[in-house]
Amino acid sequence: MENQSKNGVEATKISVLNCIDVSNPDIHQSVSLLKQACLDSGFFYVINHGVSEEFMDEVFAQSRRMFGLPLSEKMKLLRNEKHRGYTPVLDEVLDPENQVHGDYKEGYYIGVEVDEDDAEAEKPFYGPNVWPAPGLLPGWRETMEKFHREALEVSRAVAKIIALALDLEIDFFDKAKMLGEPIATLRLLHYEGEISDPSKGIYGAGAHSDYGLITLLATDDVVGLQICKDKDAKPQIWEYVPPLKGAFIVNLGDMLERWSNCIFK
Repeated sequence: MENQSKNGVEATKISVLNCIDVSNPDIHQSVSLLKQACLDSGFFYVINHGVSEEFMDEVFAQSRRMFGLPLSEKMKLLRNEKHRGYTPVLDEVLDPENQVHGDYKEGYYIGVEVDEDDAEAEKPFYGPNVWPAPGLLPGWRETMEKFHREALEVSRAVAKIIALALDLEIDFFDKAKMLGEPIATLRLLHYEGEISDPSKGIYGAGAHSDYGLITLLATDDVVGLQICKDKDAKPQIWEYVPPLKGAFIVNLGDMLERWSNCIFK
């Protein structure tokens, strides 16, 4: 599980995670490190993944531009039934048992672009994206579409190592109904200035597990992400994950836990 906090009320320990180097020619070492991480917690770093730091900086800069727009402009881009577009602060409640308000974050969903006239657009989660007008944010769509493509390639590279760690063929997840034709969502997130205070039920993002295959998380240099390696522990132990420049933090989703018969967390 993970959440987003901005103080140390519930978490004081710093988590130590395995680091998977996608460019490592020794695939057996990468498989061993990843497998250990997946058995232990389902969290690890991925480095040398092919997305340049310069481009990551551009993505963050473009993200700040969008979230810096007046709320009236952002509300014109509100999330639709296909889960594309803007989500305001307090829109989501990830941990309703412990939160008194929604998450103190705003977000923006971008998926695989499918023209509304395409038969594929009839499927849930498929369809055209919601884009700001080019004149409002020049170059924004192009940056996000490129990042979506590049991040998906990183996902495919990580999935190959996961497949080997599960004693499957290396291209197991490349099948059309998996990462060949994925429901791959890019989500931008901006955490507001509200300081998380678990004692008052206030969170940047409440405790949760992701529901898909894997999540790639790119962070800035602000320490906020917390993880709980054993959700059944009493009490739960929450640890901060330090940002690592240029790396993705990867966590496994509920789908992969289920597919692995709960061997991977």
